[in-house]
Amino acid sequence: RVVSAIQPQLAAMPGGRLGEETIKKAYDQLAGDFDPQYGGFGGAPKFPTPHNLSFLLRHWKGERAEKALRMVEKTLDAMYRGGIYDHVGFGFSRYSTDRKWLVPHFEKMLYDNALLAYVYLEAAQATGRESYARVAREIFTYVLRDMTSPKGAFYSAEDADSEGVEGKFYVWTPEEVKEVLGGEDGEFFCRLYDITEKGNFEGKSIPNLIKSDPAWGPGGAEIAGREAAEGEKGELLRKVKLWRHKLFAARERRVHPHKDDKILTAWNGLMIAALAKGAAVLGEEAYVRAAVRAADFILSHLRREDGRLLARYREGEAAYLGYLDDYAFLTWGLLELYGASFEPRYLYEALALTEQAKNLFWDEENGGFYFIGADGEELLARPKEVYDGAMPSGNSVMLLNLLRLARLTGDSALEDLAARQVEAFAGEVRRHPRDFTHFLTGVQFALGPAREIVIAGREGDGATRDMISAVQQMFLPESVVIFKPEGEAGTKIGKLAPFTKENRAIGGLATAYVCQDYACRAPVTDVGE
Repeated sequence: RVVSAIQPQLAAMPGGRLGEETIKKAYDQLAGDFDPQYGGFGGAPKFPTPHNLSFLLRHWKGERAEKALRMVEKTLDAMYRGGIYDHVGFGFSRYSTDRKWLVPHFEKMLYDNALLAYVYLEAAQATGRESYARVAREIFTYVLRDMTSPKGAFYSAEDADSEGVEGKFYVWTPEEVKEVLGGEDGEFFCRLYDITEKGNFEGKSIPNLIKSDPAWGPGGAEIAGREAAEGEKGELLRKVKLWRHKLFAARERRVHPHKDDKILTAWNGLMIAALAKGAAVLGEEAYVRAAVRAADFILSHLRREDGRLLARYREGEAAYLGYLDDYAFLTWGLLELYGASFEPRYLYEALALTEQAKNLFWDEENGGFYFIGADGEELLARPKEVYDGAMPSGNSVMLLNLLRLARLTGDSALEDLAARQVEAFAGEVRRHPRDFTHFLTGVQFALGPAREIVIAGREGDGATRDMISAVQQMFLPESVVIFKPEGEAGTKIGKLAPFTKENRAIGGLATAYVCQDYACRAPVTDVGE
């Protein structure tokens, strides 16, 4: 009787199709929960939930809903200004215990920083604000400095406490700051970052910019410009950067929080996706190199000889059969890595993982992906997860993966699988859509219009690079981008995406084909056009 009671609770709720009305309902629910003073949704504790913001950015673009963009900007600005962000060493903590984003649970998670970097990059594309790009760069500085193993994969987390005291590593007194920076500079830094004798956390202070003018937005200490003449502002910003660097060096001498040095396939997939996105948007080769190292490590050290993904690596040992999240998140990372490097092998790997995921996790009878593979341990019931909590669910990520792969390759079978997946969860999603915002980004993509952009040209050619860069810097969530170089790599892409066979560089010039449903407009050779 217990088994028969449990099984229906873990089953999906099929319910037909999802359309614009469900997306509008999710938007209305988020708008109803939005905190207009401090950003974010609901009251304390507040979690970043970056997929909510990605959903809103797409809704803004598709529906010209300016309020959606304002909610995103308010939240990104407020999170950056808060104590949830480490203003000395960079990176975000797991969540805020209060409404203002001031007092975090100080634990830093790899997945939070990956997903937040990704959405700050999307916001930079959507708004053109350099300040958002700077936040993403700072997150990557933290991850590459503190969370990267010697072999290139990423560690999982850093604890909240050191020496048995939560937050001890991160908080300051005015005396400690002045000891490092000197009296006058220390006094100014304390005023700027709200470091006081009274403190804001158990008698000490978490550096933050909450009381600063919100109009300055994120991006370090621009708000300090209020206290300087316009001509001195640039010099002041340089000083603040130097002061933060000195405080970081002093903080490094403290006892560090414990580092969880497990390497998890799923979370590495998310950081690979973020770094690859950063390489594309910011034009930073170092980010694509870091993403490649991590992807190559996972593909060589966390796969059995038969290709089966494993979930965890530590001290030379890979263990545990990979779950749906491992397949979904790593595939997402590989898709972003293809979009940054245009190396065909990452597209091949993404397709191979998707095929394996279908064989291991797909529910042939009811649709959707189980969390545990068919070769895993036998349970009372195999759960299916679609709720997008602190992280998106494996089903949500897999939905968008399937749709993007279908558009990149022209394989309608992948699109059919995605349609069945939507049907499998439609009833559940329709009940309270704001809990499934990453799943709904897949629905937004499926509803279209989705576009394919094919760029043909010589690899390494300046005009080709300019054309690719122009596309990468734009916010185009409805589009997939394919690079078709000359020679053998172009032949490989032609096999993967047969609809690109006739797409060639015209007269030796870099050429763009903008297509909808694989029907392309007249090709253009001018970047502006």
